[in-house]
Amino acid sequence: MAALARKSPVKTPARAGRRSRTGRLTLPVLLVLTAIVTVTPFAAMVLVAFAPQSGRTFPDALVPGKITLANFEHVLSSSDVPRWTLNSLIFSFVSVALILLFASMAGYAFAKKRFPGRDALFWTLLATLMVPFQATLIPSYILVSKLGGVDTYWGMIVPTLANVQAIFLMRQFIVQLPDELFEAAETDGASEWRIFTTIVLPLVRPALATLGVFVFLWHWNDFLWPLVIGQSGEMQTLTVGLATLQSENVPINQIMAGATITVVPSLLVFGLLQRYLTDSIAMTGLKG
Repeated sequence: MAALARKSPVKTPARAGRRSRTGRLTLPVLLVLTAIVTVTPFAAMVLVAFAPQSGRTFPDALVPGKITLANFEHVLSSSDVPRWTLNSLIFSFVSVALILLFASMAGYAFAKKRFPGRDALFWTLLATLMVPFQATLIPSYILVSKLGGVDTYWGMIVPTLANVQAIFLMRQFIVQLPDELFEAAETDGASEWRIFTTIVLPLVRPALATLGVFVFLWHWNDFLWPLVIGQSGEMQTLTVGLATLQSENVPINQIMAGATITVVPSLLVFGLLQRYLTDSIAMTGLKG
């Protein structure tokens, strides 16, 4: 026993302190490396956008040099870019408003209402998440085409409104609300629409803001569906229009300037709704 005791290592306070400091330093280092890897492509895009057209491109543009706004002036003066931007804004904001309305209504029904087949219908909707979008692309296009929705705003927007992920998020948030609120409102004779507008919507405002940011980013950066539906140049979104510039031998500096412009609305939406995102995370898991 004495020999075994001599062979077993003894954890001194100094050794434990070194391990603790090493553990505290590992996570910040990993976070910094991840941030560098994430930010580098965006930094390269911005630097190339501000570089002269006849000058340096990636990777030479990563070294700071002469800065010019000629690329942005050329992109903004193009007759197509304002139209593409308008199409992207209509596609994104209208989709966000309708998806938030429909998802919150469906989430309220699945969370607080009792009707036959509720659970079966909810799990059937969740099962559709396993079906990739590419598998339904052709049937969706055929249906929209038969209804005359090609090269129209409604043909671009309506097929994206049935967002199961949004319904699931709203249902999970609303189910945490106290049932006593709804029972008291029903006792006072409030209608379903009044309960939804005066109780549900104000209480789920952080979840709506979080979902709104995600839905806006999904639609603003969407490429495949707008490419299929918006076949004419007047109905192309900004992401599709910038992709077509590559086939027209447009300088890479102007393409990067256009890509930089597309990032601005996303940053504005995230900055304006960041407070609600924090509130939504803080309220996650709270009940009663």
